[in-house]
Amino acid sequence: MTFDLALMLLFWLKKLVSAFMLPPLAPLLLIALGLLLVQRWRRAGLAVAWTGLAIALLLVLPVTVGWMLDGLETDPLTATPARRAEAIVIVGGGKRRHAPEYGGETVNRLTLERLRYGARLAHGLRLPVLVSGGAPIGERPEGELMKASLETDFGITPRWVEASSLDTGQNAEFSAPLLKAAGVRRVLLVTHAAHMRRARAEFEARGIEVIAAPTAWLGKHDANDQVLSALPSATSAYAGWYAAHEWLGLLALRLSR
Repeated sequence: MTFDLALMLLFWLKKLVSAFMLPPLAPLLLIALGLLLVQRWRRAGLAVAWTGLAIALLLVLPVTVGWMLDGLETDPLTATPARRAEAIVIVGGGKRRHAPEYGGETVNRLTLERLRYGARLAHGLRLPVLVSGGAPIGERPEGELMKASLETDFGITPRWVEASSLDTGQNAEFSAPLLKAAGVRRVLLVTHAAHMRRARAEFEARGIEVIAAPTAWLGKHDANDQVLSALPSATSAYAGWYAAHEWLGLLALRLSR
């Protein structure tokens, strides 16, 4: 088995495991298991089913989702630390495979949000840019699609394109040597606010000093935003999934060290 194949199998194994541990599948499996157990162990079955239902509700209720996000999302970048950076690193968040209007594949909305803010910083600070993202599926690596979007949509040409990574850990692992070879040790790291804690930890573990440049907050909104409404919505359900994903990622990171 080649190293690349081993990495790819590990990537899909992690995706499969996380699917069973995250909403919506995890609470539904608990409910289904409880209903099966009711046939022989009524009390135990009902307890498991109600637990699954409670978890499902907690992961879509704005108040609990907001609490989960409060422990993840970092504060916005300010001008003083930004001036200390030597480069900008934009971490990919996925791609859209079916985009005929763009001629095939393109970046997804998560990556586009990160690219937009990274480009804004690059225009203002005149710093070199590194984009990072591989190709677990599809034909073109995410890093190449990020480069194309930055050039076409924002007028920025990245100095470095890391196009082999399959997850956040590899974003850091494969980007760090490119940065160090150019003498860069301190970067503005651009990613979603809820993803920043995990991404920062991965880059700092590889000897790169990180100045957090988060974007796209999910929980800290004004009073008119859906996330802060009293009732669950598609917005709060997505935010709950994202928060659960990040907390699971932080747990996996701690257990691996």
